[in-house]
Amino acid sequence: MDKLLDRFLNYISFDTQSKPGVKQVPSTDGQWKLARALEEELNALGFSHVSLSEHGCVMATLPSNVAWTVPTVGFISHMDTSPDFTAKHVNPQIVENYRGGDIALGNGDEILSPVMFPVLHHLLGHSLVTTDGKTLLGADDKAGIAEIITAMVRLKNKQIPHGDIRIAFTPDEEVGKGAQFFDVERFGAEWAYTMDGGGIGELEYENFNAASVVVKIVGNNVHPGTAKGVMVNALSLATRFHQKMPVDETPETTGGYEGFYHLHNLKGTVDRAEMHYILRDFDRQRFAARKQFMIDAAEEVGKGLHPDCYIELTIEDSYYNMHEQVAKYPHIIELAQQAIRDSGLEPIMKPIRGGTDGAQLSFRGLPCPNVFTGGYNYHGKHEFASQDGMEKAVQVIMRIAELSALRAKSAGHKN
Repeated sequence: MDKLLDRFLNYISFDTQSKPGVKQVPSTDGQWKLARALEEELNALGFSHVSLSEHGCVMATLPSNVAWTVPTVGFISHMDTSPDFTAKHVNPQIVENYRGGDIALGNGDEILSPVMFPVLHHLLGHSLVTTDGKTLLGADDKAGIAEIITAMVRLKNKQIPHGDIRIAFTPDEEVGKGAQFFDVERFGAEWAYTMDGGGIGELEYENFNAASVVVKIVGNNVHPGTAKGVMVNALSLATRFHQKMPVDETPETTGGYEGFYHLHNLKGTVDRAEMHYILRDFDRQRFAARKQFMIDAAEEVGKGLHPDCYIELTIEDSYYNMHEQVAKYPHIIELAQQAIRDSGLEPIMKPIRGGTDGAQLSFRGLPCPNVFTGGYNYHGKHEFASQDGMEKAVQVIMRIAELSALRAKSAGHKN
C-alpha cells in the first residue's frame, strides 16, 4: 500500500500518450483507462470526495486530522505523456546503486551515457528507472502521481498533522489542454503545487509565455517546363519565411531566460505548404514582439504575390508566465523552500523552459508553483527517474502539508 516504486511502475504500464489536434478532452482512450484506475485506487485507499469529471480529471480529498483551521492545499499532476515519442509497451529497467558509466538500454543498441547527459555524474549511488530504449518512460508526469498518492498514504498512516489536502490528476497537459476544464472552484484549494518538475531540489514559479503559430502558404503549381512567371512555389516561400527567423533564437541555441522560435513541423508541396511553430519568451513585451516579428516576416515574403496565392498566419496563445500571479503570494514559495530544506536539500530556483498546468491555473485564481519529481530527459527514449529523488519529492509533499498545519496553528495562537 505504501510502495512508491510499485505505484510508479503500475502507472507507466498505461499508454496515456495525448494527441494534438483532437477536440475532445481527454484526447486518447488510454488516459480514460488510467483515470478510472486512479479513481478506483483512491476509493480503495479511503480518500473522500473522490470524483472523475466528464473530461477525465480525477480529484480527491485527504481530510484534515487537526482541530484548528488550516488553509486547504492542493497537489496536482498530469496523466498523459508526450506525443513526441511512443509510450506503448513501456518496459522499464531498474539500475540499483548506479556506479557511473554508460547504462545499456534494452539489448544495448541504445545507451544512457553521462557524456551526453552529465547529470548522471550527480546521481551516483541512486537507484534509477530507465527505458529499454524503445519508448519514453512516463516519469513526466506519472512520477508526480505516484509521489502525491504515496505522500497522502504516509501522512494518513503516520498521523502527521495536516489540514484538508486536495489532489488532482489532469489529462492532456502535454497538448496544452490540461487545465482547460479544471474546476478551480470545485477543487477548493487556496493554493496548490504541480508535481511536474524535473531534477532533484528544483522549485519553479516562472515559465514561458507560449503561443503556437500555424503558417499556411498557398502557391500555384504548373508544369516546370512552362513555369516561368506563373509558378508560385509554396515550398520556396516556406524556406524564405523560415530564413527570416533568427538563427540564434532556437531551442538548441538558447537557455535560461532566453526565448525562441521553434519550427517543429513542416509539410507541403509546390501548391501548398504548412509550417507549425511554437513561440516562447519569459517577458510579456518580448513575447508580443516575437508574434509581430512573424507577422511582419509573412507580409514581407508574401509581398507582390498573385491574389490567389498568399501566406496566412494563425497565432494562438497557449499560456502565460505564472510569475505574474504567483509572486503575489510569496508565502507559498517560502513554504515549499522550507519543505525542501527540511528534506535535506537546497532549493534550486530556476525558470521552467516550458509550461505546466500550474501556469493556466495560476491565471484562473489558483496560484500553483512547480516542484521537482526526480525525473530527467523527458519526452524521449533516454528519459529516466531517480527513485531516491522520487522519495525526496514524497518527503517534500508531506512536509509542505505539515508546515501548513503548524504555521496555521501558530498564527491562530498569535491571534
